[in-house]
Formats: sequence, structure tokens, C-alpha cells
Amino acid sequence: MTVNTINTLGGLKKSGYVSKSIKDELRENLIKKIKAKENAFPGILGYEDSVIPDTERALLSRHNILFLGLRGQAKTRMARQMVQLLDEYIPVVAGSEINDDPLQPISRYAIDLVEKFGDETPISWLHRSQRYGEKLATPDVSVADLIGDIDPIKAANLKLSFADERVLHYGIIPRSNRSIFVINELPDLQARIQVSLFNILEEGDLQIRGFKLRLPLDVMFVFTANPEDYTNRGSIVTPLKDRIESQILTHYPKTIETSLAITEQEAHIYEEQLKRVNVSDLVKRLVEQVSFEARGSEFVDKKSGVSARLTIAAYENAVSAAERRAIINNEPQTQVWISDLVGIIPSITGKIELVYEGEQEGPYQVAFNLLEKATRTIFSQYFPNPDTLKKKRTKEATVDDNPYKSITRWFDSGNHLDVFFETRDADKLQLLYKVDGLHAIVKKYYKAANDKENALLMEFVLHGLAAFSLISKKVLDGKIEFKDLMGSMLNMGTQSFSEEDLNDNDFN
Repeated sequence: MTVNTINTLGGLKKSGYVSKSIKDELRENLIKKIKAKENAFPGILGYEDSVIPDTERALLSRHNILFLGLRGQAKTRMARQMVQLLDEYIPVVAGSEINDDPLQPISRYAIDLVEKFGDETPISWLHRSQRYGEKLATPDVSVADLIGDIDPIKAANLKLSFADERVLHYGIIPRSNRSIFVINELPDLQARIQVSLFNILEEGDLQIRGFKLRLPLDVMFVFTANPEDYTNRGSIVTPLKDRIESQILTHYPKTIETSLAITEQEAHIYEEQLKRVNVSDLVKRLVEQVSFEARGSEFVDKKSGVSARLTIAAYENAVSAAERRAIINNEPQTQVWISDLVGIIPSITGKIELVYEGEQEGPYQVAFNLLEKATRTIFSQYFPNPDTLKKKRTKEATVDDNPYKSITRWFDSGNHLDVFFETRDADKLQLLYKVDGLHAIVKKYYKAANDKENALLMEFVLHGLAAFSLISKKVLDGKIEFKDLMGSMLNMGTQSFSEEDLNDNDFN
């Protein structure tokens, strides 16, 4: 059927067009995709064996859906993806405010128009991109916003009585007839407003200001909610929840590989940045690990969750930190160094909600702690775990027993290393080669690494040893200072150290 050639009700009838509800439409098109082995939700990663199958079952069952999950779990994106399961075009009565089906008109405007013109009734075609409505639930949302109200200006202009149905101004839900309508953060909607949705969900009709009208709306409802909302801000009233047929639980990425793929897909990195800045797999994994550490941290409110937006923003900041340094030094190319990750701290502090203990620590200190924990976790995947080696330590330990001994001895001898954030790559490389044993340990475990990879791994060893309290690391204005642990402790008489920090020094 060529939509451009059909512009009257009579032409539509001759074409053999058959009306169907939006839920039948979604069901039929989903079945076609499943049969063709096409992904109905492209770009949604990590949900292949959980949320997506649940959603497909709900759509096949013609259910309204509630996505329940923490922030940044692609709930709204799942809803928006459903638009692609709609027919490309549907016919509507021309001029209708609520997308009236020409074969089954429901508004007074459309019914009167069909009665007046019959088969000559003009029709237009609505693209699926226009069949999506979305509303963020806020306490100030009213019944009039969602359902509708009497419009006195319309009544005056048309010289109609308030008893005339034509004076009604339809809200966003009637205007989403034959469309997908999403209410985000449903618990934030006042209870009395939630009650106004009962009839629409159960019977498909609505009432406005006591008008005796029945509009059998055809709407696919999708709601989103955060479990935190049930206790802190509001709740979903029980009768409304009972009318939402499928509740689907969303979740964060279960593996770092999935998280890496999401960040790679969602991060906005300019082409000129990609040409100038190289980002190693090691750095990418460190950034991703920060979010995993945050989700398990005792300082972070687990009920609020840690959005995938944290790692996306952190990755963008890491690239920009390296780019800024290269611009300052007029270097055509560079890589993201471990020291550049100090630049992701602002991306962390704004993306986590702290519990009381975290507030006492302070957001910046918590962010640095998460970065250090991420370094510890990833370090043990690349090099021998210092904690494991500590259990085997002896006074006669050799370099074979302790591959880090040459490095820690160098710092114990009174040497220190200042790594400035704006240091040129060549200068940083010279600094790293000053440390005894640093290059040797990298070549021992990564014989095939090239010069850039060697340099990055050398720097990573320093940060890793500091994360395991084998050497001292202080982040100061403009630089990172590496020293021996005991000397650093003696120079900071006002600062207290844990027994673990003191014992760790025995390893040297």
C-alpha cells in the first residue's frame, strides 16, 4: 500500500486496510523480527539473556510494562526502542488531535467529520517516530496535564457551552492514542494522579471533568521506576501496580567486558581526539573498574546505584586530560597515562550518592579511594599480587621471590619521583627509567610490549605498588609524588596510619 496516494477514507477502504490495536501491531512486528533472528533492541548491551527476553514476552502477551531498576540502567532507552516495532505509517483522520483511526473514530471531531464527508473524509499518515509520548513524573504534574480539562478560551472562540464536548482540551495521554506512552519515575507522581490512570489501563477509557464520554483509547503504556523511590520519595499505589501486567527488573552490567562495550558505544569522542590520543585496554579497564568498586563500596549508597554514565563521563574526561596535555606541549600524538586518570575525579563525584560515612570522608576522598581500589583490582590481573607475595616473604627474599624488591629498595634509598600532570611524554619516559627494576619487571611479564606499552605499564607498576601500600603516593597540585612509604610516614607526623600500612613496609 502506497500511503502517498491514499488521502481519503474511501481510498483507504478500497486498499483493504485493516485496523489493529497498537499492542497487536507491536506483537506482530516483534514476531517477524524473532522469526528473522533480528535484534529487536539494537544497542542494548548486557540484557540479551535477561531484560530483553522478559520484554519480548511482555510484548507478545500484549502487556503494559513497568521497568524497575536503579539509575542508568537503560529503562527509558528500552521504551524508546519499541518505536521501531511499530508499523512505519498509520492512517489518521486529518486534523484529529488524538490520532483517530479513520475506520474507528472516537473523538467528537472525527465522528462529526466522517458523518459529514463520508468516504471523502480526508486522512493523513502518521510516521512511527511521531507515535511516542513521554512524561517525567514530578509532584506538580496534574490530571489536566495527563488527561485533559475544559478549555474556556476554546469555548469562547467557538461560542460553545461548557457542556459541549468540543470545548475539551486533551492531555498528553489522549494525544498519545495509538502510540507508546512512557511515564518516567512513576512513584514521583502524586497518588491522586496515579488513581486517574486506573480506568485508562483497565478499561481503556477516560473521564474529563464529569463529561459523559467514553474514549476507548489505544495506548501502550511503559512505566519506569527506581526501587529507591518506594521508600524515599513516594510509591506506586497498589491498584495501579496491579493493573500493570508485567514488571521487569533491570540491572547493571554483570561483567567488565559488557561495561567496556557500553562505554565504547556511548562515549562521545571526537575524531580529532581519536587521532591524537591513544587509549589502551588497560586504561579502559581501570575506568570501568571504578564503577564496579563504587557499587560495592561501603561509602556509596547502594539503593541509589551507580549509573553507567559514570564510566562514560570518566572515559571522556580521561581522553580530554591527555588531549589537553598534548595541546599544551604541542605534541601531535600521546596516550592516556595512568596519571591522567586524576582527571576523571570530577566524573565520579557527581555520579555517586554517599552514605553518612562517605559524607564524613568527603566526595573527593571517596572518589580517590575508588580509583585506588580499581588500581588494586586491575593490577593483580596484570602483575603478581603483592598481597600474595607478602604471605611468602622472608628476610632473605630475592628478586625472584619478590619481583618488586629492586623498585622498593630504590625508594627506600631516599629517591623519589615527581610526575607532573603536564609532563611531555619523552620527559616522563626518562623519569620512569630512573627507577631501578621498573623496566625489568615489565619486560619480564610483557616481552612483546612495544615502547608505548612498556612506558604505560612501568607507570602502572608505580601506581599499583602505591595502591598496595608498598610505596607512598601523594596527589598534589599539578603532580603526583612517589616516595618510600616509611619516610613519607615519618615526614607526616600529624597524619595517622593504619597498622596494615606499617606492616606492609616489612615486605620491603
